[in-house]
Amino acid sequence: MIEVSWALDHLDDLAFRVAQHIELAAIPVMIGFAISLALAIWAVRRPVVRGPIVSASGVLYTIPSAALFAALLPVTGIEIQTAVIPLTLYTLLIYLRNMLAGLDGVAPEVIEAADAMGYGRWQRLLRVELPLALPLIVGGVRLASVSTIGLVTVSGILGDRFGGLGFFIFEGYRHNFGIEIAFGAVPTILLALAVDLVLQRLQGRLTPWAPRTVRAIDPGRADPGRAVAGGAA
Repeated sequence: MIEVSWALDHLDDLAFRVAQHIELAAIPVMIGFAISLALAIWAVRRPVVRGPIVSASGVLYTIPSAALFAALLPVTGIEIQTAVIPLTLYTLLIYLRNMLAGLDGVAPEVIEAADAMGYGRWQRLLRVELPLALPLIVGGVRLASVSTIGLVTVSGILGDRFGGLGFFIFEGYRHNFGIEIAFGAVPTILLALAVDLVLQRLQGRLTPWAPRTVRAIDPGRADPGRAVAGGAA
C-alpha cells in the first residue's frame, strides 16, 4: 500500500521526468547527427582523415559514461551541457560507421553515371549518394536514439535538475526503495521501445526499396568494415 500510494502521489513527477528524459536524449541525437554527417562527408572526400576520425570517435565511445559525466562536472557544473556533451560524443561512432558504410555502398557505376549526367560534387551527394545511403543512415539514427535513451539514465548523478528518469533510479538505490527504481527503469525501457518502433516505421517509409535485412552497424558488436548485421532493436 505504501508503494502504491507513493506512485500515485508522484505521477506528476513521473510526467516531468519523462519529458526531461526525452529532451536530454533528443538534443545530443540531433547535434551528434549534424556533426557526424559533416565528418562522414569530409572523410569520404578526404580519405586520409577517415582513419583518425573513426579512431577518435572509437576512443570516446569506450570512455565509461559515469566517469565522463563526473569529469565534466568541475568544468561545466550542474548544467544541461554536462549531460549533453557526453551523450553527443557517444553518438558519433554509431553515426559515423553507419554513414560511412552507407556512402561506401554506393556503386561506382552509379557515381560515374551521375557524373556523366553533369552532376557536380555536391549535387551528386545530395541527389544520389545520400538517398542511396539512407537505409543505413536512418538505421544509425535508430540505434543512436535507443542507445542515448538508455545512457540518459546516467545523468541521474546530476541530481534533481537534469536527472531525467535516472533521478528515480539513483534515488531509489540510495533509499533502497524498489518502486522508485521501477519508476525510472520501466518508463526508460518503454520509451526506448516506443522510439525504436516509431523510427522503424519511419525507416520503412523513407526507404521502401531497402531489404529488411539491412540494419544499422552496432559499434559494440559489428565489424566497422561491413554494412550488415548488428541491429538497432
